[in-house]
Amino acid sequence: MLHKHPPHEMNAERKDAMQASRKADAHKVSGQVGERLRTYRKATNLSIRALAEKSGLSVNTLSLIENGKTSPSVSTLHQLAQSLNIPIASFFEEEQPQKRVVYQRAGERQQIVFSHGHMEKLGEGMPRLGSEPFIIKLESSANSGNDPIVYAGRQFIYCLEGHITYMVNGDLYPLAPGDSLIFDAFIPHRWQNTAATNSRALLVLCPIESADKPPERFFMP
Repeated sequence: MLHKHPPHEMNAERKDAMQASRKADAHKVSGQVGERLRTYRKATNLSIRALAEKSGLSVNTLSLIENGKTSPSVSTLHQLAQSLNIPIASFFEEEQPQKRVVYQRAGERQQIVFSHGHMEKLGEGMPRLGSEPFIIKLESSANSGNDPIVYAGRQFIYCLEGHITYMVNGDLYPLAPGDSLIFDAFIPHRWQNTAATNSRALLVLCPIESADKPPERFFMP
């Protein structure tokens, strides 16, 4: 003979199960936020003490967050996001698997269109370790605009087709096929396709700061 539980006992069991589920979800989120915080902190070469001074939070608080032992408030996450120069949503995004080998056939790379040209990212899917390689195609009227580009790092360009002229600190560097140029990118610089046709080049951007995004400045004058 089956014994039925009274309704109030069933409700109590359901509430306990829901509370346990919420606690498990909260613990999972706290762990994820802590892992993301540690990853971004190390990517910017900051110690916990350095981040504490920069964010105005205590070392103990940061340690608890990184180890998933406390759930930070929205205001705390905002302080951390500002200190690390990342969107606050970055703490909750699902981590994408990173590749260790990238093999791309000609014509199969994703085309990313920008003003007066497009680019092909050669290292798509790999973790960035200080450099990003691109193949760029520039239309005849393409240029970086009137404002110079400046960022902390280094830039390398190897001309494949056409003619591209760089102005670095006021000096002109015309690049024909086979010519290359490398320079410290904190020096104000601009570029222009000076050929009557399209030009192509291998471009390698090497920012020092992991939060810096020189591709956006290069491709969007």
